[in-house]
Amino acid sequence: MKVLSIKEPYASLILNGYKHIETRSYKTNYRGEIFIHASKKSINSNLLNPYVIEISKNINMNNGHIILKANLIDCIYMDDKFIDNIKNSNEYKLGMYEIGRYAWILDNIEAIYPIKANGKLNIWNFDGNYQIKKDTNC
Repeated sequence: MKVLSIKEPYASLILNGYKHIETRSYKTNYRGEIFIHASKKSINSNLLNPYVIEISKNINMNNGHIILKANLIDCIYMDDKFIDNIKNSNEYKLGMYEIGRYAWILDNIEAIYPIKANGKLNIWNFDGNYQIKKDTNC
């Protein structure tokens, strides 16, 4: 399965249903099922905006674990129109929306039992087993 590592708190914000778009400086042609891995390192709290700090303060972080499965359904180049359409949403507060960047759109987010793993840059492969958590909704 393909995996994308994302720093905390952003990976857990996806897991908890706050975030459905991952913003990146590069595009991907990959579409399909993907795991999200919470990187071992978190983003420095001084770099987080107040909205992110507020919604993540009661969320358990999962550093160093694959925590969810989703479908990567699109990768959109950010232009003025895209940014204007998302600017008034909470999603806008959870990413870096700038012309020339890319919005990786996630759908069908499902929690899995965390799997300890070392992350990597870009999309990487994981060949192990996983189990969906049936008792949670993302």
